[in-house]
Amino acid sequence: MFPRRILEACTAILIGAGLVWASPARGQMRAAPDSATIEQRIGNVTSRLLVESAVPGVYTTAGLRERMAHYHTPGISIAVVNDYRVEWARGFGVREAGSPFPVDTDTRFQAASVSKPTFATVVMRLVEQGKISLDEDVNSYLTSWKVPPVGPWQPRLTLRQLLGHGAGLTVHGFLGYDASGPIPTLLQVLDGVPPANSPPVRVNLLPGIQSVYSGGGLVVAQLAVTDHVGRPLPELAQDLVFAPLGMRRSGYDQPLRDTIDVATGHYWMALPLRGRWHIYPELAAAGLWTTPSDLARLGSSLQRALRGDSGEILGQASVREMMTPQHLRGDPIGISFFLLGQGDSARFEHGGWNEGYLTDLVMYVQGGRGAVVMANSNEAGDLMSEIMRAIAQEYGWPGYIRRPLPTRALAVALAMRYAGSYLMDDGSRADVRSNGGTLELNLSQAGYVPLAPTSDTTFSIPGLDADVTFRRSGGALRLVLSQNGVTVAGRRLARRP
Repeated sequence: MFPRRILEACTAILIGAGLVWASPARGQMRAAPDSATIEQRIGNVTSRLLVESAVPGVYTTAGLRERMAHYHTPGISIAVVNDYRVEWARGFGVREAGSPFPVDTDTRFQAASVSKPTFATVVMRLVEQGKISLDEDVNSYLTSWKVPPVGPWQPRLTLRQLLGHGAGLTVHGFLGYDASGPIPTLLQVLDGVPPANSPPVRVNLLPGIQSVYSGGGLVVAQLAVTDHVGRPLPELAQDLVFAPLGMRRSGYDQPLRDTIDVATGHYWMALPLRGRWHIYPELAAAGLWTTPSDLARLGSSLQRALRGDSGEILGQASVREMMTPQHLRGDPIGISFFLLGQGDSARFEHGGWNEGYLTDLVMYVQGGRGAVVMANSNEAGDLMSEIMRAIAQEYGWPGYIRRPLPTRALAVALAMRYAGSYLMDDGSRADVRSNGGTLELNLSQAGYVPLAPTSDTTFSIPGLDADVTFRRSGGALRLVLSQNGVTVAGRRLARRP
C-alpha cells in the first residue's frame, strides 16, 4: 500500500495532466472527456458566439475571429470549468496588434478588478489561520496610515466591510501609471497626493449600510493586512494561494519582473498602450497578473470547497461566508464576489477593467461549471459577453442566457381586464383592445401592435425592445410602457376604446 500522502500527490498529478477527472460525487473519479469531444466543444463555442439583437433574448451567431476583428481585439484567452475541473483552455489571436506572437494558455494578462476576490481569498486564509479577523476595527491593524476621522467622528471599518464594498469609502477604481513613472506609494494613493492620479480615499457614507463599489476600500484592506502580518502582498499571495493551487503564472508583481509571454494592453481601435501596460501599485484592487487557467483553478477550488471537499484552498465554512451577501442594500456582494441567480443558477462572478485589459470570471455555486475570459483590449466588453453566452449554451448553464419571451395566447378574460383607453401622463392617449384574446396597443396613433404576455401583468412587444406593465395605483389601473431606458405611463379612463 502506498502511503496516503503519496497516493494523493500522484492523483493530483494525474488530474493536472487531464488523465483522470473529478466527478460531482466526492471521492470518485471518472475518465476525462476524450480529446475529440473537447475539441468539438471548443469548435462549437468559437463558431457560435451569441450576438445580442435589439430584441431581448434573440441572438445571431458568429465566429470568434470575426468578432475579434469587429471589436479590434488582438488577443483573447479562455478557460472553461466543467465538473469541478478546468476542462480546457485556449488562446486566440496575438499578444500585441501587428505582432506575430500568439496568445497561448501561459500568456499573462492584467486581471484588473478580479484582483479583488483573489486578494479576498488570501485574507480568508489568514482568517482561517487565526492571524486576522474580518470584524476587527482595521485601525487596530493599520500602523503606517489610519482611516481619517470625519469631523469629530472616527469611523470604525472592518475587513468584512472593505471586502464587501460596504465601508462607505470613495474612489471607485484606478487608472494605473505609465511605466516610465513616477509611481506613487500606497500612502500617496490613499491620501490622493502627487504623483497619485486618483482622489483621496475617504469615508463619505455610514459604514455597514449598503454596498457601494470602492476600489479604494481594497487598498485600505491591503495596507491593513500587510501592516498587521508584516509581509508584502505578493509574498502572502504566493505562499497562501498561488503555490498551493499551482497558479504558476500568477503574481501581484508591479512592475513585472518577468515580461516573457505577456499580453500588451490596447485602448480602442487596437491602439497599444505606451510602455505596453500600466503599473498599478493598488495591488489588491487591480494589480494581479494572471491567466484564465490560473483563475479557473482558483474558482474550481472554491466550488469544490462549497460542495464539502477537503484539502481545498479554503474550508467550506469560509467559502460559504464569501458567498453570503454582506449588506442588505445595494448590489448583492459577498466577500468580494458579486452574487447572482438563485437555486441551480446561483453563481459568483467578478469582472475587471484596467487600461488595456478586460477580465470576466463566472463560477456556479453548484454543478462545477464556469469560465474565465481575458482580453487585451478595452473594446472587448460585448465580445466577452458573446463568448460567455456561447460557453453557457454549449455546457447548458442554467439561468445564464436570456431566453425569448413566451408568446402563449392570452385568455379572452385576461385581455378584457386591461382593454380600454388610457390618458398618459404627458397628455397623449393610448388605446388597448382585445383582438381574439390577444391584447393590442395603439400609443400616440402609431397603430396597433400585439402584446405578448410574460406574466398576468407584464407583456412584451414582439420584435421591439419594449415592455408593457399593468398595475393598480390608488384604485386606478395604470399602463406603463418601458423602452430603451424611457418610461411612459398613464391611467385608464374607460373600459373600452
